[in-house]
Amino acid sequence: MGFFSRIRRMISSQPPVEGGIAILAPISGELIPLDQVPDKVFAEKIVGDGIAIDPTGNQLVAPISGTLAKIFENNHAFSIESPQGIELFVHFGVGTVELGGKGFTRLKEEGSQVVAGEPVIALDLKAIKQEIPCVLTPVVVANMEDIGSMTPRTGNVSAGKDPIFIVTMQ
Repeated sequence: MGFFSRIRRMISSQPPVEGGIAILAPISGELIPLDQVPDKVFAEKIVGDGIAIDPTGNQLVAPISGTLAKIFENNHAFSIESPQGIELFVHFGVGTVELGGKGFTRLKEEGSQVVAGEPVIALDLKAIKQEIPCVLTPVVVANMEDIGSMTPRTGNVSAGKDPIFIVTMQ
C-alpha cells in the first residue's frame, strides 16, 4: 500500500510533509504497548506498528483527518487514509468480529471525508466488555514503509484531543 500512497502524493503534487504529524487518540483511555495485545497479528506488528488503548470511552473517532477507506461490516474496525499518505487501522478489542456488530453503531460511511476527532463509530463499552476477552484497541500505521519515525506517547488520553504517537514521513 505504501508504494501507491507515494504515487498518489506525487500525482497530486502534494508538497513533502515537514516535521511530525500527530495521530490523535481514537478513543479515551490508557495507552498500552502494542506487544501487550493478546492477538498475534497486532502484538507481532504484522498489520503495522503503533500502540493500543485500554478504552474508557464510548466512541471511536477519526485519529487524523482524511478519507474513511474501510469500515468493517461488524463496525468494530476502520481504516483511514490521510492526505499526507498515512494509512491508519483502528481495531476495537479482540474477538469483536464474533459479536456480529452487537454493541457498535456506525456513524459514518466508507469513503466519507472526516476531520480529526470526528465520531466514526459509537459503542456500548459496558456491554461489549461482558462479551469479549479483551477490549484493548490497537491503532496501527499500515504503511510503515512510508514512515521515517514513530514516537509513541504514554499515559491517559482523551479521544480526538491527545496524541498517541507522532510520525514523520520518509
